[in-house]
Amino acid sequence: MFTFTQENLEKISELKTRYPSQEALCLPCLWMVQYQDGYISIEAIDEISKQINIPPMEVYRVATFYSMFELESQDKLKVQVCKTLSCKLCGSDEILKHLSSKDVKIKHVECLGSCSTAPVMQINDIYYENLTIKKVDEILKELK
Repeated sequence: MFTFTQENLEKISELKTRYPSQEALCLPCLWMVQYQDGYISIEAIDEISKQINIPPMEVYRVATFYSMFELESQDKLKVQVCKTLSCKLCGSDEILKHLSSKDVKIKHVECLGSCSTAPVMQINDIYYENLTIKKVDEILKELK
């Protein structure tokens, strides 16, 4: 069973006064759940639905549209790696090959919006730019 923390319930109440409609709170609520539990469960989707008065399927649709949301508990570090041209030209294929030998969950994503600092990967909310194999190893070591 999922319940928002008291702090998150207060945030939702405050946000309801700032947004034009409760439906607009779907993304902020999804972020709150992910930060609170690390992923978005079906129970959390139901709770969001109740909080903002939209059908659970609509919350699920939004949660599955965006690659940043996890719908299952993660036992490995999730590494998002940009797969677009700028990163490929700057060596992302070598980074991906190297990461495949590590104990991480790799997720290929469309542009991370940091083409001038390619190749790029994202772990949680942090971008790691101008990557090299050595830099990737240092980052993973620091995060373990």
